[in-house]
Amino acid sequence: MSVSVFDLFKIGIGPSSSHTVGPMRAARRFAAELTADDTLTRVRRVKAELFGSLGATGHGHGSVGAVLGGLEGEDPETVDTTASPARTAEIRQTHRLRLDGRHEIDFDVDEDLVLHRRRSLPFHPNGMTFTAYAADDVLVERTYYSIGGGFVLDDDGSGHPVLQPDPTPVPFPFRTGTELLIHCANTGLSISEIALANESARRPEADVRAGLLRIWRVMVECVENGCTTTGVLPGGLKVRRRAPELHQRVLDEVGPFGSGTATQNSGDVIDRIDPLAAMDWVTLWALAVNEENASGGRVVTAPTNGAAGIIPAVLHYAVRFVPGMGDDDIIRFLLVAASLGSIYQQTASISGAEVGCQGEVGTACSMAAGALAEILGGTPEQVENAAEIGMEHHLGLTCDPVGGLVQIPCIERNAVASVKAITAARLALHGDGAHTVSLDKVIKTMMETGADMKTKYKETARGGLAVNIVEC
Repeated sequence: MSVSVFDLFKIGIGPSSSHTVGPMRAARRFAAELTADDTLTRVRRVKAELFGSLGATGHGHGSVGAVLGGLEGEDPETVDTTASPARTAEIRQTHRLRLDGRHEIDFDVDEDLVLHRRRSLPFHPNGMTFTAYAADDVLVERTYYSIGGGFVLDDDGSGHPVLQPDPTPVPFPFRTGTELLIHCANTGLSISEIALANESARRPEADVRAGLLRIWRVMVECVENGCTTTGVLPGGLKVRRRAPELHQRVLDEVGPFGSGTATQNSGDVIDRIDPLAAMDWVTLWALAVNEENASGGRVVTAPTNGAAGIIPAVLHYAVRFVPGMGDDDIIRFLLVAASLGSIYQQTASISGAEVGCQGEVGTACSMAAGALAEILGGTPEQVENAAEIGMEHHLGLTCDPVGGLVQIPCIERNAVASVKAITAARLALHGDGAHTVSLDKVIKTMMETGADMKTKYKETARGGLAVNIVEC
C-alpha cells in the first residue's frame, strides 16, 4: 500500500490539521451519516465531546468553530474562511444549529460542545465522541480520532483502528524507505517517477499533474495573502503579523528574490549582495504561510497545518532561486515530498499530540529536504539521506503552544525548519548517499522518543514555553 499525494496534501482551513481540519471532517461525517441512515429528522439534540489534546487546546486551535461547521455540513476545502467566525458567533447567540445543513435543532455551545481538558480516550489523544438524541434517547453515538494531517479514523470497536490507504492496486507499493529504495534500484526510476506511476494507477496522469499544480497555486496564494495582510493574530497573545513588514524590508534591501537591485540596508549603503539574502526570502515565505494559518485562513495541510509553511517555503526557494525550474519540477517536488510523508504516516505519526512537534515540523522538514534534493539532481539514495538528516536534527522537539494557539513558537519554528531543510538537501548532495543512520531508523527513533515524551510536551499547553513565558 501507499498513501496518495492527495491524502498528504489537502486544501483546508487553519489553524490546525488535527484540531481544526480533523474535527470538522469528523463532525461532517457524523452529520452525513445521520442523513444517510434516515435518522436526521428524528434528532432533537446533539452532544459533541472533545478529549485529550483536543480538549486541552481546542479553544486556541479553532476546534469549536470547526465542529460547528462540520455539523452543519461544511468541508475544510470549501468552507468560507471569512464567514466561519461570524457563523460560529451566530450559533452561540441563537442556540440554533442546522444539522447537515438541512435540519435545525437547539444547540447550546457551552452545554452541548464539551472540551474535556484532563480526560483522554485510550487509543489516541485527539479523540472525540458525537451523540445524537431523540429527546433523552440515544439514536447514534460515534467516536473518531484525529490522528494528524487532517486524517480521521472511525472507532471500529477493535481498540486500535488503523489508517486504511486507498485500496487501488499500485505498481510500486511501499511503507518504508527501504522498500521505496528497492523499487528505485530494481527499475532505475527516480522517487518522483515511482510516485507518479502509483498516482496514475488511481487517476489519469493529466489529473495528477493538474491536481498538484492546483495545490501549488493555493500555496502561492497563501504566501501572497500572508505577505499583504497586516494586523494582529487572533487569540489574545497580540502577536503582530510580521510577514508584510518583512516582505517590504527584503524588497527594499536586496530586491526581488535576491536580485541585489537595491543598495539600502537600514540606512547604510552596501556594495555587495548579501550571500544569505535567499534565506531571508525563505524565512518570509514560511512566516507568511503560518501567519495565515494562525488566523484561520486557507492553507495546504503539508503534512499538517502547524508545519504548513515549510514545504511552500522550500518550494518557493527552488522556483525563485534555482535556474530552470518549471511546472514539471514543482510536480516532482510534491510527489517526492508526499512519498516521504506517506512513510511517516504509515509507520509512525505526524501528530503533535502523539509524538510532539518532531512529528509535525520534523516530518515536514524531512519531506522538503528530500524533495529539494531530487529536483537539484540527487539520486534516490541522496534523497533518502536528505530526508533522514531533516528528521535527525528535530528529534525530541516538543509541541508546547503558548496559550494553546498555533503562534508561539510554531510560526518561527517553520521558518527555521525551512532553512534547515535546504541545508539538509545540500549536505546530502555533497555525499554519495551512503550514511550510517537510515531514514527508517530515524523514523523509528522519532516514534520511540515521542512515546517517552511527557504528555505535557505534546500539544496540551501544560509544559515548556506554554507555561514558562512571562506575559506582560
